Amino acid sequence: MSLRSYHSLAPQFVNSIKLTKKPIRNCKFSVSNCISDPNYSRKLVLQVKKKLEKDYPSLPVGKNGRDDEEMILWFLKDRKFSVDKAVEKLTKAIKWRQEFRVSELNEESVKGVAETGKSYVHDFLDIKDRPVLLVVASKHFPSVFDVVEDEKLCTFLVEKALSKLPPGKEEILGIIDLRGFSTQNADLKFLTFLFDVFYSYYPRRLGEVLFVEAPFVFKPFWQLVKPWVKSYASLVKFCSVETVRKEYFTETTLPVIFRN
Repeated sequence: MSLRSYHSLAPQFVNSIKLTKKPIRNCKFSVSNCISDPNYSRKLVLQVKKKLEKDYPSLPVGKNGRDDEEMILWFLKDRKFSVDKAVEKLTKAIKWRQEFRVSELNEESVKGVAETGKSYVHDFLDIKDRPVLLVVASKHFPSVFDVVEDEKLCTFLVEKALSKLPPGKEEILGIIDLRGFSTQNADLKFLTFLFDVFYSYYPRRLGEVLFVEAPFVFKPFWQLVKPWVKSYASLVKFCSVETVRKEYFTETTLPVIFRN
């Protein structure tokens, strides 16, 4: 996820830059140029689009398909504007959406598991205008529902949260209420799936994850999961209910579960 340094460029290459009147524009070395130059970004989008059409013609088209230019640009940004890496990650994401039938998920299809109240999208945005995905860990029991049902609910709620993004906003806030958490609620497979979904299929969409009032029994579980969630572990913040109240919401927008 980090930008590669180019401090080791050969002197001959540096000299050649001084001799030419035209600036060298290479996104591999200057991501900022790609972001600030819409024309060049557009060229890269078209390159990815053409490559997907040529190499993966069977992938679906339309929104969230191989010709969705907004989605292509988003994955290009995530892959530091590397066409090949963006194609690789996009292909995986589009295939997953197709196989998981993401477009077919709706309130009715996840109704059973959603009625447990263990996860939902909050009605209000946080103070940074981010949609909020809430998880109540004490209501999650891995043995009650098939893991696929939990994954469908997770994906549906991520889609729902993203649909609430205000213009100009790109990230959502995740809050996991850990009050009352016990070993019966621990689910290594699902938590890994949750972070993998954001890393592989919704990159750079998760702005922050709050672990609220984590009990002592949760700490060993987190240390076990942490290596599997890669760089997303850095987005996690352990905090209190009081922090949630004061730093993330107003009195009007505060989730009901944190009002008492």
